[in-house]
Amino acid sequence: MQQFPPEFLFGISSSAYQIEGAWDVDDKSPSIWDVSTHADPCWIPDCSNGDVATNSYRLYERDIEMVGELGVDFYRFSLSWPRLIPEGLFRKGKHSVQGVAYYRKVIESLRNRGIEPLVTMFHWDLPQRLQDLGGWMNPLVVDWYADYAKLVFEVFGDQVKYWITINEPYIFCWFSYGTKILAPRLDSAGVGVYLCVKHVLLAHAKAYHIYNEEFRASQNGIVGISNALYWYEAATDSDEDKQAVADMLEFECGLYLNPIFSEEGDFPDLVKRRVAEKSAEQGFPRSRLPQFTAEQVNYLRGSFDFLGINHYSTYLAYRNYSEDYTNNFGYSYSGIPSLPDDISVHLKLHPDRPTSISSVQYAPEGLEALLAYIREKYNNPPVFITENGWPDRGGLEDDDRSAYIKGYVQAVRNAIDEGSNMLGYSAWSLMDSFEWNSGYTAKYGLYEVDFESEELTRTPRKSAFVYREITRSRAVDPAYEPPADRHAHDL
Repeated sequence: MQQFPPEFLFGISSSAYQIEGAWDVDDKSPSIWDVSTHADPCWIPDCSNGDVATNSYRLYERDIEMVGELGVDFYRFSLSWPRLIPEGLFRKGKHSVQGVAYYRKVIESLRNRGIEPLVTMFHWDLPQRLQDLGGWMNPLVVDWYADYAKLVFEVFGDQVKYWITINEPYIFCWFSYGTKILAPRLDSAGVGVYLCVKHVLLAHAKAYHIYNEEFRASQNGIVGISNALYWYEAATDSDEDKQAVADMLEFECGLYLNPIFSEEGDFPDLVKRRVAEKSAEQGFPRSRLPQFTAEQVNYLRGSFDFLGINHYSTYLAYRNYSEDYTNNFGYSYSGIPSLPDDISVHLKLHPDRPTSISSVQYAPEGLEALLAYIREKYNNPPVFITENGWPDRGGLEDDDRSAYIKGYVQAVRNAIDEGSNMLGYSAWSLMDSFEWNSGYTAKYGLYEVDFESEELTRTPRKSAFVYREITRSRAVDPAYEPPADRHAHDL
């Protein structure tokens, strides 16, 4: 049992739309998720939405009590842009007093318990009023987001030292603007997805520079961005499959990290070359991947204090031009032009690894490999694991999730020994919540939520006790088992 360094931080995560509910309470305006789930309820498997979710807008005190029970150092949660700026576009004096008051109460309650807030400013719930103007495909969104970020720093920065600008651009740029899987469900698979990428990265950089120039001296916080990063292994020893892994990493990791974290900046050469070649073949007069100006390359490069990584699984990658890309767990797209066609890589599950719903496989060695890749490719930036979790169908005796947490936390500890600059680890998620296009059919919570009860009762699962032992001992004991009568006692 190797203890974690004393400065290493343990945390637990959630996000606003997934837990808050109160979708139209006070002066909050609709988000893209409110509008999409109301317009077509059953594109979510259980025809559900986040209108009530876990009702954390009213039950936040219990939620923070649970955070305290887990013994963590920080709580990662997100702010709702349409709750704070109902008009979407910032106007002086027009932000929501009630929205600010709610998040102040959450932040103060955390700090009163000695828990640091790690605040995500954007976790997918864009104001619908901004989507009506093009959302992340409109270049003006860079300024809209910067205005929002500046307000957030002004009203919460005295109590918040850890900031994430944007959560998982890889996921929402592709699945929101390239497919109809996530709100706002646009289908611009070969063009809109890349516009989103460019504007998200510039918005992040602008928020980072605003903090650096106007708030860092007085608030002394740090600012990063979180992306979803998986690991990939070649399905065979063939050169084509090895190249498939390299391509997948450049399009998923490099497309979003290279402009910010690499020494040279800009999009990866492989990505620029591939999209340009494909665009020319398809008859476009120019590449579908928008370019950065030299000034933008410099503005983006180095705009970070840390990298947040949301990591869940490892997959096998291979190349087979005779197949379309709908075989990638049903989440891809076979059209041309499209991001999957640009990548031209297929994914499949390893036949011998434990597998949960949502195609999540247990492979902690994949996280170690990913962290080594980041360490070597991007000069070992400071890293938070900002999400890591195991989905199932529910139940308090979640042995698989408990084993998953042990394995992946130990992988982080191993990465520290290998030289990775690890700041902290956060499990996903605090409790069962609205899991986007899975609705409430997938459970990630360390706390079970009884959605049939009026009180939405939260009960700790076995995994909560396992994680509590990790945060208490600051080490992973593979043999640890919670007491059999644990539910008779408080966590």
